[in-house]
Amino acid sequence: MSLEDIPGVVEIENLSFPTPWSESSFRYELQENPYASLFVARTRELTTVIAFACLWIVDQEVKINNIAVHPVYRARGVGTRFLRFLIDHAASQGCREVTLEVRPSNQAALSLYRKAGFVPIGRRKQYYTDTHEDAIVMWLRVEPRAAP
Repeated sequence: MSLEDIPGVVEIENLSFPTPWSESSFRYELQENPYASLFVARTRELTTVIAFACLWIVDQEVKINNIAVHPVYRARGVGTRFLRFLIDHAASQGCREVTLEVRPSNQAALSLYRKAGFVPIGRRKQYYTDTHEDAIVMWLRVEPRAAP
């Protein structure tokens, strides 16, 4: 992800979440946070951002903090391919596990994560401040490997 991608990322963020991250939050993650890695997926023409993710990589663990696909591109395999890319990236960085939180009401995301091999390992009570909904904590074991 580059600074030029942020407007497209913010658009997807606003369309995807009831309490979206701000533009300044993405700028901070991109420019200031030493643990953050941000990625985008684009159309084949490479002109439009259609998905994004913000990861934190600490030691041998990746935490997916934020991930979304533009609503127009959902249910087309974009999320599956993008998540697989992120998992492969984690493995190439020598990571052994990937974690994330997801709303129980987000059935599409839960299905995506389960299909990718994530398993629920706990709950964070009233994690989401907008609805006081719990978060399901999910975990995936990955085999670390050297970057190509």
